[in-house]
Amino acid sequence: MDISLIIKIAGIGILVAVASQILSKSGRDEQAMFVTIAGILTALMLLVTQIRELFDLITSVFGM
Repeated sequence: MDISLIIKIAGIGILVAVASQILSKSGRDEQAMFVTIAGILTALMLLVTQIRELFDLITSVFGM
């Protein structure tokens, strides 16, 4: 795991927070909620590959 993944997730978080605030201030609360959910799903998709690599490493270490 290198620092680029952390920077990507932080960037997604900042963009989602700004977009959500702008949408909620303009009275579009439903779109703000969808932007927040989309940001969470995007961050999770980035993490899925790292979690898979972790499980592969664990199974190779313990020989399962």
